[in-house]
Amino acid sequence: MNRDATTVSTRNDLIDTLRAFALIGVFMVHMFEQFEIYWVSPQQTLTHTLITTLMMGKAFALLALCFGLSFFLLMDRSARRGEDFSARFVWRMVLLGLIGTAHGLIYRGDILVVLALLGIPLIPFYRASTKVLAGAAALFLLQPWIWVQIAIAASGAPWANQPPRHWVDPALALYQSADLMTVLKTNLFEGQLIKWLFFIETGRISLVMGLFLVGLMLGRSGFLDAPQRFVVQRRVALAVLAATALALYLAKPHLTALLPETPKPGMARVMAGNLLGGWFDMALMGTYVLLIVEAYQGLAGRALRLLAPMGRMTLTFYVVQSLIWVPVFYGFGLGAWKTLPQATALWLGVGYLVVQAVIARLWFRRFAYGPLEWLWRAATYRTWKVPFLRRAA
Repeated sequence: MNRDATTVSTRNDLIDTLRAFALIGVFMVHMFEQFEIYWVSPQQTLTHTLITTLMMGKAFALLALCFGLSFFLLMDRSARRGEDFSARFVWRMVLLGLIGTAHGLIYRGDILVVLALLGIPLIPFYRASTKVLAGAAALFLLQPWIWVQIAIAASGAPWANQPPRHWVDPALALYQSADLMTVLKTNLFEGQLIKWLFFIETGRISLVMGLFLVGLMLGRSGFLDAPQRFVVQRRVALAVLAATALALYLAKPHLTALLPETPKPGMARVMAGNLLGGWFDMALMGTYVLLIVEAYQGLAGRALRLLAPMGRMTLTFYVVQSLIWVPVFYGFGLGAWKTLPQATALWLGVGYLVVQAVIARLWFRRFAYGPLEWLWRAATYRTWKVPFLRRAA
């Protein structure tokens, strides 16, 4: 049995704080979306603009970055003991995929399966040189194949201007009134198909892989282990990323307008918008990360550390959020999508996050891992000897 299975991992509070911010952002987007029902009839309100501009896509990007970082930490920890974690990591991703499949039955927007399937191809990159990693990350993030598609669509090719299949999504209206069994059956296949079509057709899969690699490189650099060593670099990067995010936000409508809007639906514009929007999300996410690091190293460090326990229970809290709030919004439960104002839902989300942070802090006074985190770790190492109570560590 691997010795690492029976020892409690040393935690980096800064990394756990970043994980907490990713979880917070994803949850607030879910509350805004009423766990996707909102998109049946979206409204161009100030709330819509603020959430879609400042949070949507950025929280998921941060989650992907943290996943790549976690991959490095797992592989590196084993390598330092002279062990190869590759096979066990594949098994760990299988387990995550099973958890995500079960979670996806209640909420089809589950991202655990996506992370699990895309995580396995990370393994050969662990031993790649930094130059290879940087080149591969740039390729995945820049997506030159999308540029080719844009050019073909702009030329008027009929096949390239077919509307994406994920635009047709009958499941959304179904969630408003269907009973629980119908929702479960729909999410088992049809709902998952729409989700995967969205990831493929918008290029989101490529961005996830690129962010995985960026997270791996961050782990290898030691940036989050000793951010004080990178003060100049991180402040220069902060300025560059903030300026890039602002430039992309301002330039996007003008750049996409240069492309033809015919033949309908004008897929050259749509794909260019997806491409520029993805870059904006990553630039703003990077800005957020560096601002959090700056605040963590400064006067706000003590306050931000209060979020670290939440980041240690990301898997548990992510699943529990859906188990609690999907029945609140969906037709098989309270059907609150009809009566709960969006602003009220967001304030309820804030209150729920405060409760979650308190629970996490109290939990880790007694326990070594969150409930799902413990099960995942025990199953990964195939042993029940993983410590659960702190005193057993």
